[in-house]
Amino acid sequence: MLVFLYSIIIVAFLDTFIQLPIISPFAKELGASSFLSGMIIAIYSFSNMIGNAISGHWIDRYGRKKILLIGMIAVTFILFLYPFVTSGNQLLLVRFIHGLAGGALIPAAFAYLGDLAPSKNRGKAMAFSGGCIGTAAIVGPALGGIISSRLSVSAVFIFVGVIFLITVIVVSLWLKESFHKDPRQHKKVELADFIVLIKNSFMIQAMIGAFALMCSMGILTYALPLKVQSLSLSSTVTGILLSTFGIVALIIFLTPINRSFDIFKPQSFIRTGLLLISFALISLSFLDSIIFISITMVIYGIGFAFVFPSMNRIVVDISSNHDRGKAFGLFYGAFSLGVVFGSIFAGTMAEAFGKPFLVSGIFMLFIVAVFSIHVKHCAMNPEMN
Repeated sequence: MLVFLYSIIIVAFLDTFIQLPIISPFAKELGASSFLSGMIIAIYSFSNMIGNAISGHWIDRYGRKKILLIGMIAVTFILFLYPFVTSGNQLLLVRFIHGLAGGALIPAAFAYLGDLAPSKNRGKAMAFSGGCIGTAAIVGPALGGIISSRLSVSAVFIFVGVIFLITVIVVSLWLKESFHKDPRQHKKVELADFIVLIKNSFMIQAMIGAFALMCSMGILTYALPLKVQSLSLSSTVTGILLSTFGIVALIIFLTPINRSFDIFKPQSFIRTGLLLISFALISLSFLDSIIFISITMVIYGIGFAFVFPSMNRIVVDISSNHDRGKAFGLFYGAFSLGVVFGSIFAGTMAEAFGKPFLVSGIFMLFIVAVFSIHVKHCAMNPEMN
């Protein structure tokens, strides 16, 4: 069951990563301006954030399987719409709906995982889920680039749509519901349900970690290609550098090292991981040697691998079977917000100071300080937890 669930997570994230190398060229091909192309890229994460937050309640009310299936069916239909898009404005609308529908997938899948993961091995289970995302992050962009270059951009969307369609059939036939229904839980959507979770100090720590981690990814996505270009290196080098950090993270996620996530406190891993990421970003601002940049990406990969399973473990630990959907909805909402903010912040800092990595690295250190102060404050005031 867990192995099957990990496969679903790979498919869900493949949908996002396989489109990375093709969306911008596709928008330009349709005649979209630079501003509209940027909006087309950003709108997916923005609407995904809304979908994450909204879907959480329905996951807890109607069950993981039903919402997961509805989300996958909706995404399948939307993927088959892409080949019929003829303008930038149409692409913007499709991307918005795509992100909204896709927002239900990840919280439902991780609520499933939280329900099924043994309490003593939750850190390890979340590390494996990180390995699934890492696999999608490494395979997806390369696959998208190959299919689009050898066939067409439309072929990429049809390919993913077929994979989703097959997954929908398999999920509907073989995936068992992990949600234990309680009639008392079937109530109207109430803001108070979310406020209780948001006020939970551990939930705040997980959301800070999610925002910071994906903010750093947004920064890296924007600034690393520019750094490579400034060194007169090809764009292939950018792909290799991104794969480097992904491979390092996978090694930590999928080897016996992942047992440490069940031994040590997740807050310690998050703090250490964010410090490593901050160091990597600041270092990238000064390094000109491809060897040292590669080493820095290894450090970034270690930091990423420390943070991801730890913050997911916190969400599983503080949530129950009846509010886990809402918890992961809020958590992945912070995740999506970080992606949007990170790329915008890096672009603004590059425009203002010409040092996107340096300023962004300092900003990450500020987040680490905020996180550390919050953790210490919670430790001194246990009634907050």
